[in-house]
Amino acid sequence: MNKPGCRAGRRAREKRRKKHTDVYNVTLTHEAQFVLLRRWLKEKGFTSQSLIPVDFQDTGRGLMTNQTIKAKNSVISLPEKCLLTTETVLESYMGDYIKRWHPPVSPLLALCCFLIAERHRGDASEWSPYINILPKTYTCPVYFSDDIIDLLPRSLQKKATEQKEQFQELYCSSLMFFRSLQPLFTQPTEELFTQDALRWAWCSINTRTVYMEHDQSEYLSREKDIYALAPYLDLLNHCPNVQVEAGFNKQTRCYEVKSVQGCKKFQQALINYGPHDNNRLLLEYGFVASGNPHSVVYVDLGTLQLCLDEKDKQLTQKLLYLRDNDFLRNLTFGMDGPSWRLMTALRLLSLKPEQYSCWKSVLLGAAVSRDREEWCIHSALKLCNNLNDDNVKALESLSELKQGANLPLLQQLCVVESLRQEEQRILEHTRVVLQNLRGQ
Repeated sequence: MNKPGCRAGRRAREKRRKKHTDVYNVTLTHEAQFVLLRRWLKEKGFTSQSLIPVDFQDTGRGLMTNQTIKAKNSVISLPEKCLLTTETVLESYMGDYIKRWHPPVSPLLALCCFLIAERHRGDASEWSPYINILPKTYTCPVYFSDDIIDLLPRSLQKKATEQKEQFQELYCSSLMFFRSLQPLFTQPTEELFTQDALRWAWCSINTRTVYMEHDQSEYLSREKDIYALAPYLDLLNHCPNVQVEAGFNKQTRCYEVKSVQGCKKFQQALINYGPHDNNRLLLEYGFVASGNPHSVVYVDLGTLQLCLDEKDKQLTQKLLYLRDNDFLRNLTFGMDGPSWRLMTALRLLSLKPEQYSCWKSVLLGAAVSRDREEWCIHSALKLCNNLNDDNVKALESLSELKQGANLPLLQQLCVVESLRQEEQRILEHTRVVLQNLRGQ
């Protein structure tokens, strides 16, 4: 039996610990924009009081439970009236303009235009309580300058550049449609539907919508219509270790999120976007998940070639063979060391000219001789060290750029820094694994 003093001591320690933690989590319930949002949602049929908006120290804005949520129980149930979809847009003042336009605009562009127009209308907009709490800027690569993209891991630089190019193409191809909306505005559309405005709307939709399939509209392009902006629900933050069931319930006509594991009272309610690594999270959502179990460090072809013997007369042929068999993609290091795909590619690259007949069997998983395996471990360690050196240089540059940076730029630099720090953590674990293998 515990002594009374011990119990009191533990309670006191827990109380002090809780008090220390709560200092960093600030409730947003009484802020005017959230008061208006909750009142507006209530008018649309959303009456839940179990989740409150909080500014968390580690994740920023999110939702905290004020009661225990049991396993398999609902976290949030948002009525269909609260969802902003292409149906909302087509039924609005903008609908006739979209219906008349040929070729039809995409579901994504229709939503972007509506968001831009509603933001311009200000308080006159029905959706202003929601639009007013949307971020003013984002940390997706489409916002990055070329200098910041150069500080991303090489494997992500190409995808980030492609994202910027795709956005630029969308903007340029939409200019004529923007002009067709002029009768709706007194201000020139060139001043409203700017590249910056479209980028904001594009990121708002791509980073915040929930997946919801809609019937294909005859007035929109054939691109899949899977978007639904879900006010309040979209404050739920991602956690790779959380399990939820989410989707639109046709019986209740609500978008519902159910917790598989449950959630304790006064904890942050979280959802899971899927088993995404940090590269994908940064590219698509503009953030990095600390300690993400799905995260890996990618080895691109350029980095791989730095560790290969240029004197190998079969090198070009080996690389072509690997490419033709899809073995130059998804070569990675994880917390448990090099992936099977990476080691298999290295084993083939290690083979001597007289071992040409073994190429196919090695790709199928056949072992190589001890000296070839040692070469593979040495090469993997060399790759790991090269990637780590690149990380160190990038982190030094990021640290310098952060000095005196304005807030939007600082946020971009910080998310790239977080990615680099997570990759460094993985590479340090990988180095230990490889050094242990080399010592065997």
